[in-house]
Amino acid sequence: MQTAMRSIGGQLRDWRLRRRLSQLALACEADISARHLRFIETGRSLPSRDMVLRLAERLEVPLRERNPLLLAAGYAPVYPERPLQDPALAAARGVIDLVLAGHEPYPALAVDRHWTIVAANGAFSPLLTGIEPTLLHSPANALRIGLHPAGLAPRIANFAEWRAHLLARLRRQIDLTGDPVLAALFNEISEYPPSLPSPARGGGLGWGYGGKFDRPFATAEYDDIVVPLRLTVDGEVLSLISMTTVFGTPVDITLSEIAIEAFLPADTATGEALRRFASAA
Repeated sequence: MQTAMRSIGGQLRDWRLRRRLSQLALACEADISARHLRFIETGRSLPSRDMVLRLAERLEVPLRERNPLLLAAGYAPVYPERPLQDPALAAARGVIDLVLAGHEPYPALAVDRHWTIVAANGAFSPLLTGIEPTLLHSPANALRIGLHPAGLAPRIANFAEWRAHLLARLRRQIDLTGDPVLAALFNEISEYPPSLPSPARGGGLGWGYGGKFDRPFATAEYDDIVVPLRLTVDGEVLSLISMTTVFGTPVDITLSEIAIEAFLPADTATGEALRRFASAA
């Protein structure tokens, strides 16, 4: 409500500055004059409903934040927000379940805007062996599971690299959305130990989690392209590359914030191990 009470011009200006756009650049993107945009931002002109939505689209404002923009301009919200279990979202939930199941025997999970896990496939379970049970209690957070010392962190061979990757992604989300919950999450996981004791791999070989990116088990064909997750499971180091899938044209706030994080084998040995885990399960 406090956001809605702020002027529409001030809110649009804040989003423009967050996107590091000049008035001229945004005006060109929205196909309006810079003078018109300046009048909107200073409150000398009230934008139409279509203009608010057009500017929000060009500024890539999250759907959740577009309703407050409309309210500030005196218009009714247009984007609904339903729980994922709402019957109206049954078809979308079916799509999520279909994608997760279709990705097996490789692990995949669906998360919301705060990285809370809302669904996962059966192939994800073997990766969680040995994790502190409280981290898995609902609402379980994927970033906490991945970076907490009692989570996956001690089993990540390239921990420093993976930690830097996840923190950079989270920082980018905060820059794009201004979400205070994500900012608090960033502060929390940044306080987790940036380095961990070196566990042993078969035969006593260990690896470090120091300040540099240590890659003792490199996958040459991927190292210069993507950041893999190298995770020890049952004494084997799996090398996984991740892909993120989102709904392409959502008009519901909940759906717009769902992302499927799918992991694929970066080498033949990892693929065979994952298929073996699936068969055993």
